[in-house]
Formats: sequence, C-alpha cells, structure tokens
Amino acid sequence: MKNLLILFLIAFSPLIAVAQHEHHQTEKDTTVKSKSPRTSAMAMIGDNHIHIDYGSPSVRGRVIWNGLVAYGQVWATGAHKATWIEFSEDVTINNQLIAKGKYGFFTIPNEGEWILILSKDWDMHLADDYNSENDLIRIKVKPKKNDDLIESLQYQVVKTNENQGKIEISWEFVSVSFDFKNAEK
Repeated sequence: MKNLLILFLIAFSPLIAVAQHEHHQTEKDTTVKSKSPRTSAMAMIGDNHIHIDYGSPSVRGRVIWNGLVAYGQVWATGAHKATWIEFSEDVTINNQLIAKGKYGFFTIPNEGEWILILSKDWDMHLADDYNSENDLIRIKVKPKKNDDLIESLQYQVVKTNENQGKIEISWEFVSVSFDFKNAEK
C-alpha cells in the first residue's frame, strides 16, 4: 500500500504542480487595473520642488471635450480625487505671490479659452466640494491643438530657466499651460 501511494505521488506530482501554477496565474490575471490610475509629475526648478498628484484617465475612443468633460463647468482636471499641486517654495504666477504649500488645481475648459484655478481646497472627490471663495488665482489661457493624440491625461513640469518653469496639461488633442517663477528670497 505504501509503495502504491509513493507511485501515485510520483506519477501525479507534475500534474498537481501545473494545476497549482495555473491557479496562481489565474489569481494574478483577475486583478483589475484602474482605468484612471493615480500618478504624479514632479521636477526641481532651482530649489523649488514642484509635485503634482492626479488621476490619469484615458480617451478610450470617447468624446472628451464637451463630452466627458463639460465646457463651462469646473473640472478637477483628472479622475477620482481632485488634482493637487505642491510648491516647496513660494512662487509668482501672473505677478501674484503664491505661498509654498499644497493647492487644488481645477479648470473650466471651453473651446477657445480655459480658466486655470489654484484653490486652497485640495483634498476632495473630483470637484464635488469646489468653492470659488477658496480660489487663490484664476488664469485665462488659450488651449493649444496638438497634432498627435495624447491617450492618457498627462501633466508635465517643464524647466524654462534656472528659476522659472511651466506646468503643462495635455489630453486628447489639447494642451494648456501656465508659467511660474520662484519668488525672490
């Protein structure tokens, strides 16, 4: 009987191993990845560390502008939680001093002009609790049409010189940006 059990284990152990391996593979494959993963963009501009945290949705064949993202309405400029931007040093944007800190970043897209907003509120779901009374600055910009499709929403912090940069947002065939410079100490 003992010999029979040993023969059985020897004969079927490769099959058992394959079944266990396939079971583990199936478990790994069932993990659903977010269609709008949380990601970040960051850079050093002089001594200033700029960090942007956002949910990055994809086009996936959808109508984005005045479709998924309505014209004329406040947008969290990302997916899920509101996008935030953190400056480790004071900056100047449109000749206005913005103290170092973390800010919500919202936009109001339109076909010919966007309004970019830095708000004291940064921790919320989308723009659900957005309140214009907490805006620090509003910047009007013209959207730029891109030749190539940007499938997933992306932010970039671009260094333009030692103490200046721009934050650029691109998605689908549209980009908008704003300039900033490190405040003098």
